[in-house]
Amino acid sequence: MANSNYESAATQTPLLLDDDDDVVEAAVDYQGRPVLRSTSGGWRSASFIIGVEIAERVAYYGIGSNLISYLTGPLGQSTATAAQNVNLWDGTASLLTLLGAFLADSYLGRYRTIVVASLLYILGVGLLTLSALLPSLSASDCETTNQSTSCSSRLQELLFFFSIYIVAVGQGGHKPCVQAFGADQFDGQDPEECKAKSSFFNWWYFGICAGPLCTFSLLAYIQDNLSWGLGFGIPCIVMVLALSIFLLGTRTYRYSVKGDEESPFVRIGKVFVVSLRNWRTCSSAMASEEESRGILPHQSSEQFKFLNKALLAPDDLKGNGKVCTVLEVEEAKSILRLFPIWATCLAYAIVFAQFSTFFTKQGATVNRTIVPGFDIPPASLQSFIGLATIIFIPIYDRIFVPMTRAYTRKPSGITMLQRIGTGMCLCAISMVVAALVEMARLQTAKDYGLVDIPSATVPMSIWWLVPQYLLIGLADVFTMVGLQEFFYDQVPTELRSVGLALYLSIFGVGSFLSSFLISAIEKATSGMGQVSWFSNNLNRAHLDYFYWLLAGLSVVELAIFVYFAKSYIYNRRGTI
Repeated sequence: MANSNYESAATQTPLLLDDDDDVVEAAVDYQGRPVLRSTSGGWRSASFIIGVEIAERVAYYGIGSNLISYLTGPLGQSTATAAQNVNLWDGTASLLTLLGAFLADSYLGRYRTIVVASLLYILGVGLLTLSALLPSLSASDCETTNQSTSCSSRLQELLFFFSIYIVAVGQGGHKPCVQAFGADQFDGQDPEECKAKSSFFNWWYFGICAGPLCTFSLLAYIQDNLSWGLGFGIPCIVMVLALSIFLLGTRTYRYSVKGDEESPFVRIGKVFVVSLRNWRTCSSAMASEEESRGILPHQSSEQFKFLNKALLAPDDLKGNGKVCTVLEVEEAKSILRLFPIWATCLAYAIVFAQFSTFFTKQGATVNRTIVPGFDIPPASLQSFIGLATIIFIPIYDRIFVPMTRAYTRKPSGITMLQRIGTGMCLCAISMVVAALVEMARLQTAKDYGLVDIPSATVPMSIWWLVPQYLLIGLADVFTMVGLQEFFYDQVPTELRSVGLALYLSIFGVGSFLSSFLISAIEKATSGMGQVSWFSNNLNRAHLDYFYWLLAGLSVVELAIFVYFAKSYIYNRRGTI
């Protein structure tokens, strides 16, 4: 375990260092000593951390990718209720990253937060495995309907929901800290390591997509055909291995040093408080005060000028030295600047929530036979998202970036916001394709007289669903990786875990909005004898209408995003 002083500003005794070795600034080793570039960090340490995240993603998707099948099967929930529950759980897990990042950046440090979160994760998945084994202990509780066999008991349901929300808490601490800790292994002040850091985000996402690739097929098959207990037990074992891998790298990691200055949360919060208290201050008084303090016009950006009022001390604070600096005001502006981008990515997150819910239920209705006697699990189609990602990330990193770099003269080829916007466009196209395929599926069911036979297999190959998954995967290469780099790069250094948590919170809020949208549409379309868009009988439902609605939202979102992206001012260090 790392020394308790590894992320403090404790004074360290200088070491006798070889002149040829380069000491990494603002970083220490696990014992709180200065670290050498040649013996710490870099790809060696990052590979441990990427390995941990691959294992964590295997565990997370091993639970989440087929969760809707468990809810509509053993737990006997309706399609709409199950989709809402999946979205609520996924949304909670993503939003809890804000709490995890706050604790890491303010109190525990990233290393300790990862260890504690991993232990909670293991506890949650262990309890989930136990909950899945309960029906086999009380088979008399099983009841069969025309669509599924429900073996749930009250105890099983309570234990199930308790365990998956323990997993959500664990993921909330694990997810933002692991990626930020991985990026911390590269020194942004060193030209070579700076390039490696930019590449790290591409290969990070490559790893977390390549790792779970087999999960979607193997674990989904085990869960659907063998045992849910075994299907949840394997992710538990994987998380134990993940924690072990992470601890193996303890001696090689670089740990960020915190100075004695105020917490970044306090500094930024103070800017907003003082600005509010000075809201009546006129511009002439501000100009006079700035001139007396020698603040030049170019030192403070013109955007969000109302925050410049924090440069003035309120009357009751004058003489106490409690005046915000230009740097603190600019930090607050950099955070505020993120929110239009954050908000305009929510429709993308709503679309992202569908592939583990309605896409999976859609696949369960069509012909899934690969060879006689073997049907591909519907959840395994999610592997095509990972497949598209692992194919296109190397192409993006090794071909697309060098080609566009030669034209734009930018280190990353295109800007982070251009990358995000490209993925949003592909996302809208994927929804159009999904709507067209669903229309074809409904028509096929009608042509073969299967509209009122929900248990019958629609004679349409499951491969028709592959393009919508591939497009989502390609969109992720642009938008997901772009968002990760953007929210890491554009926040103050001390808040990078929070920056990545803000990126993850997009998908948390998106999942909640998806759940709300499903609930509202379910109520609006199921009354007065109408058939709901999300009817349990998908041959009478209208998922195509829902997909067209999401396609329209994606187009509107893209237009608003472009408007804000054009006026976005990058932080001075964020030049890509």
